Amino acid sequence: MLKGTFFCIDGHTCGNPVRLITSGHPQLSGLSMSEKRQDFLQNHDWIRQALMFEPRGHDMMSGGFLYPPTTEDGDAAILFVETSGCLPMCGHGTMGIVTFALEHGLLHAKVPGTLLLDTPAGRIHINYEMTDGKVQWVKIYNVPAYLAHRSIVIEIPELGELKVDIAYGGNFYIIVEPQTNYKGIEHLTAGQILKYSPRVREAINAKVQCTHPLDKTVQGASHVLWTGTPKNPNSDAANAVFYGDKAIDRSPCGTGTSARMAQLFAKGQLAQGQNFIHESYIGSQFIG
Repeated sequence: MLKGTFFCIDGHTCGNPVRLITSGHPQLSGLSMSEKRQDFLQNHDWIRQALMFEPRGHDMMSGGFLYPPTTEDGDAAILFVETSGCLPMCGHGTMGIVTFALEHGLLHAKVPGTLLLDTPAGRIHINYEMTDGKVQWVKIYNVPAYLAHRSIVIEIPELGELKVDIAYGGNFYIIVEPQTNYKGIEHLTAGQILKYSPRVREAINAKVQCTHPLDKTVQGASHVLWTGTPKNPNSDAANAVFYGDKAIDRSPCGTGTSARMAQLFAKGQLAQGQNFIHESYIGSQFIG
């Protein structure tokens, strides 16, 4: 039986859980965080399963480990873990981990207000503000996002034909916009989202190959982003992001927001430098 002792800090980012694991880090081989991610998945995945699934976690649990940087100018590195696996990048997780680590003295920036972090998806740049020992906000300059595939047609039982786009924002997202057989997230229950999303993901991965051009280990569409009409009048768009086997993201999803913005920009629906306020399934917001 494998055993370990792990101390954790639990919190949330805009409603979605984040668990920062502060001890018990396994020694990982590899020069980059992408290589270390592969070592973790092959040799230490029992740790993820023990900390993310019940009884210590639940269907929506996600989190990560802080590691020393893999680059000379980096401040730290993050390895992301959640119920769905070991993600290349996680936006809400990064915001939470940075906040917890700064407030508990576990992370010290070389330049106050700025962090350079190494992730399996690549280098990300963080800006933040602290007042009286509390983080007020966190801004992520994410890895490059892009529209990978557009107007892919699939057939889903009970829904019928759907036309979807696939965009990358640190993970590959299947983006479902309102159309003939789908009117928007406001017309679906949470149960329906949980039922239809695995079917959409399975159909897409059977039809289209999603592989990052610079890292062949990042492959497969993992998330389904259903769009719809926001409840808040100052939001530009709303989403319900499905991940893992049974989870709907309560935050607006950081990498999903990057993917959505890349999709809209590629289709001429979002200008360079234009703010994009993204609303989650519960009404929380990210500003992209």
